[in-house]
Amino acid sequence: MSPEYCLVLSTCPVGDTATNLARLLVQERLAACVNVLPGLTSIYPWQGAIESSQEALLLIKTEKALYTRLETRLREQHPYELPEIVVIPVERALPDYLQWISQWLHDTPSP
Repeated sequence: MSPEYCLVLSTCPVGDTATNLARLLVQERLAACVNVLPGLTSIYPWQGAIESSQEALLLIKTEKALYTRLETRLREQHPYELPEIVVIPVERALPDYLQWISQWLHDTPSP
């Protein structure tokens, strides 16, 4: 049975925070690729007020089987009290790309 894949979205502060989170998830093989998209303006209600923040969006590519571990690690490292973590199932993608994702996630790193 082939693995199922998902795209995880998470917003975070721009700058080092976004880059460090992305690098951590890839280094720990919880994600094969994380795109960091800076330049977002998020408008949202928080603690009785309408807030506005400059953020980066992380597009995290992984397998569904790793989601729980990824979510736990992201929550541990995320600076927000309530981080945005949204999962979108991948219905279809280039098979070679999906194979590349799985290869990174499951190959044993070299010593």
